[in-house]
Order: sequence, then C-alpha cells, then structure tokens
Amino acid sequence: MTPDTLDRRSFLRRSALVPAVIAAPALLGVPAWAEEATAFVDTYRTNVPANRTPETNAAVRALSGMQRLWRTGPSWDTGTVLDAEVLRANVRHVVAVTRTRSAAEAKRAFVYDRQHQSYAAIGGLGPLSDLYRTGAKAVTSITSAPDGTPAAKIDDAVPADAPAGSALGAGSYDSELGLVAKLVDTVRGTFASGNPSKYAYQYPRPWRLTADSRVADTGRVDSLGFPVYRSDVIVAPQLLRQRNTSPVDDAGYPSGHTNAFHLACLALAYAVPERFQELVARAYDLADTRIVAGMHSPVDVIGGRILATALTAATLADPGNATLKASAREQALAYFTAKTGTTADTLFARAHAGPDEYTDRCANAEMVARRATYGLPRRGRNLPMTVPKGAEVLLETRLPYLTAGQRREVLRTTAFPAGNPLLDGPEQWGRLNLFAAADGYGAFDAGVRAELDAARGGFHANDSWRNDIGGDGGLVKAGSGTLTLHGNNSYRGGTRLTAGTLVAASPCALGTGAVEVTGGVLRVSGLRVGGYRQAGGTLSVRPGAGPALAVSGTVTLDPGSTLEIHLDGSCPVWEIPVLSARRIQGRFAVVKADRPGFRVVPRYTPTGLSLRILREFS
Repeated sequence: MTPDTLDRRSFLRRSALVPAVIAAPALLGVPAWAEEATAFVDTYRTNVPANRTPETNAAVRALSGMQRLWRTGPSWDTGTVLDAEVLRANVRHVVAVTRTRSAAEAKRAFVYDRQHQSYAAIGGLGPLSDLYRTGAKAVTSITSAPDGTPAAKIDDAVPADAPAGSALGAGSYDSELGLVAKLVDTVRGTFASGNPSKYAYQYPRPWRLTADSRVADTGRVDSLGFPVYRSDVIVAPQLLRQRNTSPVDDAGYPSGHTNAFHLACLALAYAVPERFQELVARAYDLADTRIVAGMHSPVDVIGGRILATALTAATLADPGNATLKASAREQALAYFTAKTGTTADTLFARAHAGPDEYTDRCANAEMVARRATYGLPRRGRNLPMTVPKGAEVLLETRLPYLTAGQRREVLRTTAFPAGNPLLDGPEQWGRLNLFAAADGYGAFDAGVRAELDAARGGFHANDSWRNDIGGDGGLVKAGSGTLTLHGNNSYRGGTRLTAGTLVAASPCALGTGAVEVTGGVLRVSGLRVGGYRQAGGTLSVRPGAGPALAVSGTVTLDPGSTLEIHLDGSCPVWEIPVLSARRIQGRFAVVKADRPGFRVVPRYTPTGLSLRILREFS
C-alpha cells in the first residue's frame, strides 16, 4: 500500500466520522506518570535543555506517544522499532515524496528551510500580508532558492536596503504592529524549543533510516564529507550543506521548523482571527515542506505540530501574558481596519477579498485532515476526547461570544478521531483540529446557547458555523447578532430563536428537531425541519424551486408573527410557495415584501401557504 493510498483511506474515514480502528498489535500501556502528571499549561516552563525526560519536562511528556512506536537506545543509532508497520509507512512516505518532487517544490522547501519561520507565517494573512509586512517592518533576505547545492550555508538576514528599524521574523517592536510581533516572539519564547524532546527521543532524520526505520550507515562519506546511509530518501540538493554533521545533536522528532511554523501561525491567528483558518492551513502547508526537503518524516512533523499547539495554548493562557495578547489583538484590529477602510464588521470580508494561496476552504480542510496523520496506520482504542486544560484559549478571539466551557466543547466535538499513537498521547493535544473548530460545534451533545451582540462588532456581530452538527442537544440563538448555519446538520434537540438573526443556509441547517421562533429574524430558503412554531419575530423567506420551509410535522402560527418575502431584481406577478406541512394552524399577523412597490397576498391551505406577489402601480 502506498503512502498516497494510506492518506486517501485515512481522509475518507475521517470525513465520514467512521470510528473503526485498523486492527493492530497491542499498544504499550500508558505509564503512570502520564496519567498523573500535572497539566501541560501549568508546567510548560519545565521545557528547558536540562530536562530531557517525561517526568521532568512537560514537552517530552506531551510527545510521549512516540514511545509506542520507537524505544530510544543508549546512543542515537541504537533505538528499537516497536511498531514496524507505522514506522515503515512513515519513512516510505518520505521516499515517495522526495523521489517525485519537482525542482520548484525543492526550491520552495529551501526557502522555508532558511527563511525566518515567523516571517514565513505572514503568508497566511493573504490579502493582509503586505499590509502586515509594512506595518510590522518585517523583512527577509531569503526570497528565492539557488540551483543545485549552495557554495556555503545561507541564513536569513536583514537586507541592506531594508527600512530603518526593520526586523526579521514577525517584525519590529518599534512599529505599528509591534505588540503583534512581540506576541509572536513571546509564543516562540524561552520555553518553546523542541530540542529537549529531540535529545529525549533520538529518532533519526529520514535520510539516516532505511525503509524499516532502522539506522544503516555504510561506513562511507560523500563528496561533502557527510556519512552515507542506506536510505532511499533524497535530501533537496539546495540543502545538502545545511545538514548537521553531528547525528546525536540532529534528531528528527519533533521537527523544530514545524514547531516554529505552528507557533508563529497560531500567534498570528490569535491577533488576526479574521484569517484564523487560513493561518492554520498555512502552518500545515509550511510544515509539509520539511518532508518535501527530505529533512523530516511525518512523525517528526506531527510531533512538531502537537508540541506547538500545547505551547501556544500554555503561553496564551499564562496570566503573565494576558495584557499582551489582548493588546496585540486590539492593535491588529485597529491597524487593519484603518489601512483597509473597513470596520470590525467588514474586515473579515476584506481579509478574504481576492484569491490567495488559501482561498479554497474545502481544499484547506482536506489538506489539514490528510496531514494530521499522513495516513499512517491507526492503532489503539477509540478513546473519548478529553480537551486539554487551557486549550480553549486558542479559540478566544475566533469564537469570542462563546464561554470558555463552550469553546472547550467546540474543541471536543471537532477533534480528530482516536487511534493514532502520537495524537492519542498525554492530554491528547494532537487530536485538536483547530481548522474545524473555527467553524463552530461538531455536535450538540447538550443544549447550546449562542448569544451574539451586534454592538460589539466582528464575530460578536456576525459569524458562521460550517460543520455538520450532530448530537441529541439543541440550539438557542439569542442576542442581537447574526449566526449562520451552513452544515448538513442532524442534531435532534431542536432550535429556538429568541433575538437577532439566524440564517439557515442549507436544507438541513437546523437539524431534525422542531424550530421555535419567539423573536428576531429567521432567514430560510428550502429549509426542512420536523416541526415549526412562531410566536413572534419574523420568518424571512427567499423564493426557490419549492417551499422555502418544508415541515414534516405541524406549523403553529401564534398572533404577533410576521412573514417577509425577500425579492431579488424586478418582480412580475407570480406566486411563490412558502410553507408545506402536515398541518398549518393559525395565520401570520403581518405578511410583507422586503421592498416597497409590491403587495403580498397570502394563500393558505390546510397543508400549505403560498404568496401572490403583485406590483403596485401609482
């Protein structure tokens, strides 16, 4: 089975939310220290060079799922393969990628190998990227890759012609976005290194491994003086002189570049949540270049992502950084609205105006799902997801109208499936799917109340949930803001609208239960529900091929209910189907068009309602 086949199978299983796990040898038991250890967010400052064991270092502990695949030996080249199938697939994926990559892909991998990782993350801002670079005075000297092997090691540096005060990475503190740059650097701070974990696990880079994930030195050196290993992995030629000649100091797990890419992208996503999903996708994209380069394997990249996710949450949850993170968000919002001539309510649209590398949301979601595990064989039990302590802070600016507990539930219900040894490690940091979590709940397992406040602007005023929401619970939409549901939803607990606007953007947007409107505006077009009651508020319908609202049960219309028809373009005389139901009880108190110059005549039957639209002539 090829790595590509594994990727496709894994993605299809995740997409269908199939819980089955591939049969596999029994996993090693989880050590007692992993079960009893203090939460990562409370102990992340133990991640320092002197601490290299799971018992002493929170980062080493968070990555200890690797102990189910590989046992570290007394020296760097004497480790023991514990799960040959997984590690074989791991190295063979790198072989397949490095043997089929194009010259352009190799050059791109070089650029992101040598460029400052925080600068590379800025590309996830899309249409806002250039504005960010200017406002932050962020610069780089690595913009292209040489052909072949560079004559000497190439490192990023501030260009000689850069504006005064410019800085590498996220930018200068002495700039219009200085607090954002400082937030990125803080997240990538003293306790954010992957090196202690590299020393702890000593899993070699792929070009030192055979397809069976065993170290095999031929005893020779190449023309550049590097040891030659019996591996089919091909390091990108531009990076041949970038390799560390000391294997004991150059382990692969976790990938340091991957850790840095995700740290920078997640910090920017906190400050600029209008590009949250695209920045998450950017991190996955940049991390994959480590495999394309031949410098890392999938387990290395997965480990780097797990570590960065935990470290970002810990840093943002640290009370000592509370003022900085809030100020960075405020500074970014003020800067981008001023520079784009937008408001907090319209910045999201401006941040997605025009094509960029991450325009295609579906492609981004597929990439994230595929690279979450790289299709490595699944293992173990179908563990229930327990959200790590403090992880909810990662969604604090993206879903600001939810409580901390609700954000935890979003993370739980959108998590990657269990069964991957690395993702299933202590506290399950690897199972967090931040891309999906930005689209709201994956299930309502209990009642959910969403209260959006239009006066506060941004996501408080208008947001969309795009996941397919299941579960036995229901939704109460409250507050003056607007919430749009896009998914193929199957939640069974019903929907109640008390204020603001609720938009049903798909036929199954409001699940299979009954819908009740007591206030606000419900916007529908071709919606199907189990039952419908309106005791106030407005039902706003858009004409379509069939009824705007199809109810399998009873429709009850109490006094005070309003029906509004949304009219597009010029309207001749015609009749529009609005409601179909098993039975209709009551009448709308007010029936109107949303545009002047038209008269609306309702036509009721015991099981339906249609509207005859007449143009009024003066």
